[in-house]
Amino acid sequence: MELSKKSTKVAIVVVGPTAVSKTEMAIKLASQHNTEIVSADSRQFFRELNIGTAKPDIIQLNTVKHHFINSHSITDLYNAGIYERDALKKLEDIFRSNSFALIVGGSGMYINALCYGLDEIPKVPKNIREGVNKKFLDKGLDYLTMELEISDPVYFKSVDLKNSQRIIRALEVIEFTGERFSSFVNKRTIKERPFKMIKIGLEIDRQELYSNINQRMDRMIESGLFEEAEKLHAFRNLYALQTVGYTEIFDYLEGRYNKDEAIRLLKRNSRRYAKRQLTWFKRDDSIVWYTPDDEAGIDYYIRSKVKSTE
Repeated sequence: MELSKKSTKVAIVVVGPTAVSKTEMAIKLASQHNTEIVSADSRQFFRELNIGTAKPDIIQLNTVKHHFINSHSITDLYNAGIYERDALKKLEDIFRSNSFALIVGGSGMYINALCYGLDEIPKVPKNIREGVNKKFLDKGLDYLTMELEISDPVYFKSVDLKNSQRIIRALEVIEFTGERFSSFVNKRTIKERPFKMIKIGLEIDRQELYSNINQRMDRMIESGLFEEAEKLHAFRNLYALQTVGYTEIFDYLEGRYNKDEAIRLLKRNSRRYAKRQLTWFKRDDSIVWYTPDDEAGIDYYIRSKVKSTE
């Protein structure tokens, strides 16, 4: 299926939780529409993180051209704001020769940055930011997450609780404004984009998803996840490594618990991460949900949406 020359450029956005087959679906759709993929998985940007981030394999990367896979180092300063700028420029490049582009990922903040623009959140005075950071250094992340659960249970349910930067950001805004951080996140000023978006969400039965996650983690461990994390241990305080799949192993390496417990936590926290991803994406009413095996339904939906833009 091809768009007519007068048609609007279309970005097909594929989202969903980890281990639901987003990569496979995006490759099928990109191949069908003869275009390229822009990744919006913030963990896959970093070239040093391989086993623990479930990147597309070499065959998949060679099947369809991917952008923002292995594009940065863990030592680079990179965030959703910079990604918004870079990814929009990459889409502009793709649309010069293609009517379609594929966007795929499970990082809700990065998907939102690209599709809608970042939220308007108040700037916080330096002394408040320093105070929250000192609390983090003195009392640890678990203490901050307990504070967040009390002060903003809505945001607590959707944020990655292993992401110290986001927890600190929420708490400093709460302290400065006296309002819930989620109240600012939900006051979105949507930026206009020079392309239409067709948003597809992938989901499967929750128990099947959790089984997929457990099996994927077993494969990662067999492939050398613990060894990869050990090599990265010296960088554990970098933002890129404040993520499920690495922090659990760092704690094991530092003697906080044994390997069996680390594996249990890796699986549990990955399941919890998937649940938070679903919570985030389910708030977006423009996403239409399918099972990954419903290729006919997805194709029909895309065709109907494209026809309506012509």
